[in-house]
Amino acid sequence: MTAAVFGHDGPWTEEEYLALGETQQRVELFDGSLHVTPAPTPRHQRISRKLGNVLEAAAEAVRLELLEAVNVRLRPGRVPIPDLVITEQVDLDELIIEADAVRLVCEIISPSNAATDKVLKMHYYAAAGIEWYLLVEQETLTMHLYQRQGAHYVERSVTKAGAALELTEPVRATIRPEELLG
Repeated sequence: MTAAVFGHDGPWTEEEYLALGETQQRVELFDGSLHVTPAPTPRHQRISRKLGNVLEAAAEAVRLELLEAVNVRLRPGRVPIPDLVITEQVDLDELIIEADAVRLVCEIISPSNAATDKVLKMHYYAAAGIEWYLLVEQETLTMHLYQRQGAHYVERSVTKAGAALELTEPVRATIRPEELLG
């Protein structure tokens, strides 16, 4: 992949991006540019798995899917890879999930990508019409739940360790931040 990336001239098309195939790094496409991040830390992955376990059971109860680290097309040429998504039933063999199938997107903030998750992706997810955005700060285990209002998100709740987030949409789930590491 390294030779393909560094030997490439000009902006990336979605077709060229998808032709890279599966990679060890998280490679996302934003308007012709590739955004490459190293593999997440074990702490990040534990939080993702524990949160995914809670959300998966809740999603299955209402015939939705919980998926990890999948390509989501927000619009042509804009393909992030969120940590977790809750979607309608989708074709599990497709390379890309369309944004209109996504009900909730979750990002676990790493110190190296905080600005991307808090600003860039938040704006892009809202503009694509994704109703719910759950942002988890891995350092403090603080969860921020946002709901789309027009083309932007409005914060609906902030949950810190010792409290519980009571999700009612798009699934019903109780999430206790301190349990995401235990």
